[in-house]
Amino acid sequence: MSRSTSPYRQGVLDGLPFFAVIVPFGMLFGVISAEAGLNMFEAVAFSVVVIAGAAQFTAIQLLIDQVPTLIVLTSALAVNLRMAMYSASLTPHIGGAPLWKRAILAYFTIDQSYACAIVAYEKNPQWQLQEKVSYFLGTASAICPPWYVSTAFGAWLGAGVPDNLALDFAVPITFIAMIGPMLRTGAHRAAALASVVLALLFSGLPYNLGLMVAGVGAMMVGAQVELWLERRATTGANQEGEGA
Repeated sequence: MSRSTSPYRQGVLDGLPFFAVIVPFGMLFGVISAEAGLNMFEAVAFSVVVIAGAAQFTAIQLLIDQVPTLIVLTSALAVNLRMAMYSASLTPHIGGAPLWKRAILAYFTIDQSYACAIVAYEKNPQWQLQEKVSYFLGTASAICPPWYVSTAFGAWLGAGVPDNLALDFAVPITFIAMIGPMLRTGAHRAAALASVVLALLFSGLPYNLGLMVAGVGAMMVGAQVELWLERRATTGANQEGEGA
């Protein structure tokens, strides 16, 4: 990062590339919301309050399928369990901020802002707390308003969007772009592989419960692999110390 570039401005610049997928992603949610019977205000309120695309798509699809409300809420929460891991990962960097700032940062903790922030913090270990907070808010400034606006636009268009636009391409591309560069350790890769395998194995479960099983199972696999790698590294270090 250039010394003349403030952390906030750098956050905005790093978040801007996501515009290419956030807009069609938001439009798609708006269109689906309209098809599900939500008006524009309700669709935008959904995006503003929940601000979690994967959970929103899960919830709206289950509502369309007339799934019991408890299952809808449970499924949406399960999809968003990753936010708890994001929070734990960010705490060493921005956990010292005042409560009101942490509340704002928690609201804007989404996949894209987390992915940008955690990489930037590793690249800039000299940043102080305020610089880290500013960067995080910069990424959110570039990502979240387009999500709200594109949701409103999609809800306004409703079913008028032609099928050949294929807006649904934004969903897998967004997550591939975010997750791919983050699969740096064996634990990350093991968790990703486990999630794919489990999602396929349990795809036949009702109410999309297979996604919940895959999410929980993947976290367990990732945690166990992480522990195994740590024990292996510790054992190796001890053996080298004994041989010295």
